[in-house]
Amino acid sequence: MENESSIMGIFCSISTFYVKFVIIIPKWDIVFTIFFINFAVKFVTSYLMKAKIILSLSLALMLVACGKKSENQEKAPVKVKTEQVSTSFEGAGQTYVGVVEESEATAVSFTSLGVVRRMLVSEGQYVGRGQLLAEMDPTTMTNGVTAAEATTSQAHDMVEQAKATYAQAKDAYDRMKLLHDNGSLPEIKWIEMETKLQQAETMLKSAQSSVRSATATERIARKTLADTRLIAPVSGVIGKKQVNAGETAMPSQAVVTILNINTVKVKVAVPEAEVASIGENTRSMVRVEAANKQMPGGRVEKGVLADAMTHTYDIRVNVANSDHKLLPGMVANVTLYTGRKSDGSSVSAGGVTVPVNCVQRRADGSHFVWVVNKDNKAHRQTVTLGPTSENRVYIIDGLSDGLRVVVDGYQKLSEGTKTQVLGS
Repeated sequence: MENESSIMGIFCSISTFYVKFVIIIPKWDIVFTIFFINFAVKFVTSYLMKAKIILSLSLALMLVACGKKSENQEKAPVKVKTEQVSTSFEGAGQTYVGVVEESEATAVSFTSLGVVRRMLVSEGQYVGRGQLLAEMDPTTMTNGVTAAEATTSQAHDMVEQAKATYAQAKDAYDRMKLLHDNGSLPEIKWIEMETKLQQAETMLKSAQSSVRSATATERIARKTLADTRLIAPVSGVIGKKQVNAGETAMPSQAVVTILNINTVKVKVAVPEAEVASIGENTRSMVRVEAANKQMPGGRVEKGVLADAMTHTYDIRVNVANSDHKLLPGMVANVTLYTGRKSDGSSVSAGGVTVPVNCVQRRADGSHFVWVVNKDNKAHRQTVTLGPTSENRVYIIDGLSDGLRVVVDGYQKLSEGTKTQVLGS
């Protein structure tokens, strides 16, 4: 509007000058009128073009500014409040005293009688599968292999002799058969030739059988010699060394015991009145003071035979032990969260709880909560719900210690949204 007013003002000034000039010099009116109109058209056209360019540039700058403003608004993090997940078990479940056990124990022994020449491992040492553990004096076994080799060699010689005898008997038999068929050989001579051929064939079969027997005996002797080297059949830790160098090892007598403690089991005795409420997936918490460790238990193994004196059942809780800090024999406190106390009354479920209102539901019926990762980006975390307690709900599965769950501001989140955590 201001540009249009300026143009009109200039145009009016030129028009006034034109009228005055024509009045003063009338005879130039036609020439000057043509000149004036041409000048006015060019002037106004040029001014309007400049105004249009300026207006276009202004609009472009305004659009760029708006775009940047919109982009800045999109990248602005969403302000949320979070609550850090912490597994709480106080006041929930029953606590029992148990003992740590290895998950597997393998007793390794020699297969024959002999004197142990060397012991190459010690108690507490980690050994791998295929590792040499001990050696027995191989003198007797070496002599046995030598004798077996000699017997096998003799058996092969006997086979060669038997083959030669059979070949001679077969050749004589074939020649005599021609005479017998022509009626030129007495019957008694023919029977004698048949008998010799049968004897030669029997001797060959016997010699071949002796070779097979001698070969089998030699294999056994070699296996016995190889068994003088005690090899670890599995990987694990040497639990107990029961034979030392210089002692005589008996067949099937355990020389060492290899323990698998990558996963350990904590054995506790549970009264018969409480065992019914314990299942394979019962939640548990294990505390071992000697190792200064507390960790959640895994799968529960429930015994079915009761102790005749105490009327208790053995329960074993599997516990991960990758650092090997939990050792067999350590005392442990095990809390089992069954939902019932020993007097039959209910207890809280224990474990992870979150506010009820921060749990969302998908179209397929599954539930999730929003969690914030280390980069402060929001992600959906699928959870399995347990019972509710006042304004909170127990999470059976899906959340672990340390996760940050969004409890306020989750309404504005989408997958991967950048967040600004205001508090917890």
